[in-house]
Amino acid sequence: MDLRFPTITPLNTPLTSRSTAIGKPAGGASTGGADATGSAGFSSELSNALKSVSAAQMKSSSLQREVQLENPAVSLEDTMLAIQKAQIGFQATLHVRNRMVQAYTDIMNMQV
Repeated sequence: MDLRFPTITPLNTPLTSRSTAIGKPAGGASTGGADATGSAGFSSELSNALKSVSAAQMKSSSLQREVQLENPAVSLEDTMLAIQKAQIGFQATLHVRNRMVQAYTDIMNMQV
């Protein structure tokens, strides 16, 4: 199962300027062979994914607050969409965390 966290961009940006990093290696590195930055690449990608999920949750919270204050510039549809994006991102992060904990537990229970 391959879970990828695309960067979250505002909906009002043109599609051509959005990041299309899915399927491309991080930092433009080649995919052939293992390099010395493998662990740093994973940790930075994980950190970026967590930051994007956090940003989606913050955006969702601010839009909810604006709707509650009856700001006419904020639509209910955009708010509900942001809430769902934040929820899906959080659930995916939770699944990744559970998988990592399970893998760690399996490794620790291996007989040497």
